[in-house]
Amino acid sequence: MPANLVIIPTYNEKENIENIIRAVFKQPLSFHVLIIEDGSPDGTAQIVNSLQVEFPERLFMVERQGKLGLGTAYITGFKWALEHGYDYIFEMDADFSHNPNDLPRLYDACANMGADVAIGSRYITGVNVVNWPIGRVLMSYFASKYVRFVLGVKITDTTAGFKCYRRQVLETIELDKIRFKGYAFQVEMKYTAYKCGFKLQEVPIIFINRELGTSKMNGGIFGEAFLGVLQLKVSSWFRKYPQKS
Repeated sequence: MPANLVIIPTYNEKENIENIIRAVFKQPLSFHVLIIEDGSPDGTAQIVNSLQVEFPERLFMVERQGKLGLGTAYITGFKWALEHGYDYIFEMDADFSHNPNDLPRLYDACANMGADVAIGSRYITGVNVVNWPIGRVLMSYFASKYVRFVLGVKITDTTAGFKCYRRQVLETIELDKIRFKGYAFQVEMKYTAYKCGFKLQEVPIIFINRELGTSKMNGGIFGEAFLGVLQLKVSSWFRKYPQKS
């Protein structure tokens, strides 16, 4: 069983899903792909099903009924990955905002450079975001500054969603205690890994806004993140985190 699993949550990604899967499989490292499909009415699941005939040993899918949130999609994927024996587990978007060519760099940070969590960072070397409206760039950038200030985590891109975890991180983090479902999920996972004693390392990437399909981002997601950071900080005062062994 190859060690690397890329988890890709999908909802209405018919324009991107085949191309992103093929791009992952073209990488020099061997990756498996797990699609967490939230009942897309546009036929995303049917496209994945047809590709599973071509890639029966590398492409997997968990179908869920309706949009249940990004956080629960990844938690489902993490548990699946642990059950199936993967050593390195990746989070990646379906829309090419995360470049599949960066997957080996995230892997290298964890496998060869001592990181427990490798974060594809938009801000570690400046602002590396392409085709975002300036308002969204500023909102994202200052959201990361805010998170860093409140939680004390020395990461420039605290809300990044392109990541690699060593298996031990997901085994140690109490996945059923991860509470947030939207944008704040990404913050909560990093903060929990940090509190458990794991090493987080940023790897510079260029984030390119989607060209096809529709963004799932909205103001409510940012609202959850803003309040969620405060809730995370307060709850951490009363919680004992399991530690890296």
